Amino acid sequence: MLRLSLLLCCAAGSLRGEQTPPLDSSRSAVFREAKFGMFIHWGLYAIPARGEWVMAFEKQPVASYGKLAEQFNPVQFDAREWVRIAKAAGMRYMVITAKHHDGFALFGTRASAYNVVDATPFGRDPLTELSRACEAEGIGLGFYYSQFQDWHHPGGGGAKWDRAQHGKLDGYFDKIAFSQLRELLTGYGPVFSLWFDTPGPPEVTRPAEFAGLVRSLQPQAMVNSRVLYSGRAINELDGKALGELAQMGVDYLTYADRQIPARPQWRNWETCMTLNESWGYNAQDKHWKSAGELIGQLVKVASRGGNFLLNVGPTAEGIIPQPAAERLEEVGRWLQVNGEAIYGTEASPLGSLQWGRCTMKAGADGATTLYLHVLDWPGDGKLAVPGLRS
Repeated sequence: MLRLSLLLCCAAGSLRGEQTPPLDSSRSAVFREAKFGMFIHWGLYAIPARGEWVMAFEKQPVASYGKLAEQFNPVQFDAREWVRIAKAAGMRYMVITAKHHDGFALFGTRASAYNVVDATPFGRDPLTELSRACEAEGIGLGFYYSQFQDWHHPGGGGAKWDRAQHGKLDGYFDKIAFSQLRELLTGYGPVFSLWFDTPGPPEVTRPAEFAGLVRSLQPQAMVNSRVLYSGRAINELDGKALGELAQMGVDYLTYADRQIPARPQWRNWETCMTLNESWGYNAQDKHWKSAGELIGQLVKVASRGGNFLLNVGPTAEGIIPQPAAERLEEVGRWLQVNGEAIYGTEASPLGSLQWGRCTMKAGADGATTLYLHVLDWPGDGKLAVPGLRS
């Protein structure tokens, strides 16, 4: 039996992924059901308010950038409010920068004193508070972790412009990266996902050990492909490389920033997107996407079978900027009405549609429902749906 459900939405294709890796069905099913998550880029870079790469772009010395920790005191941070905003937006999970490339840990870690508890006047662990708030509201909590690139700790990967950054990579891995990853995987309850980034050369960056540590300590956590390949590299991978990812324990493909792939190679994949043009808080960036644009991107991603991870960059005071919160609220109102056509859906089985997008869901009764997201009603008033066989 085939059912058609018609949606008139302000949204903006519809190609099924070609390969499915051998994945644990329970964690993958939870990931695909969720569809929509909040990405949070927050750290010391919120103080200069010029984006999360400010230390590298401006070649700031390790010691001078590190002094920002003495100013980091986000007294208006409220984990429950962040989770409330995410839930009202219709988001089912969030991923926060536990450690970005600047090396600052947004949690209390014993591996380095360069962390929010020991080095700042704030003195609290935001991840502990977020984990409790997420658990209370049924929101999954995942951690972004820059495993290779670290501009603060000696030996960390990435560009180097300060002698304080020099050291052995394996020393950094063993002393900092693996130790902090264990803490994240054992100190904050169930982890929804581990979002690795900028993996570096695979012959020296020990990706299998990172993925294996997640799998051993949090069997239900999803592992993204950036443990081994950059987002830009994903489109170029052949079947052999994709098979190696699956064997390593990778669960889903993370495509390049802001990219929505035309032909995703796996059933499990994710696109990360910014609300404006910045990831970390940037006071000068006023280029906010409209709620209509965001809904259009969400629908486009869902029509191709993926998840949509939408970023917010809180201020140094701990506030999600008002323009971001307002747009998320609008997206949430749309999902309250049309969420059935997003959550738990699969990629469209139809070819190109001139008037919009399509998502699909198989019901327990064996019926298949196609959700038609109409973006541009045909001038003749006839909605052609090519490819139907029943």
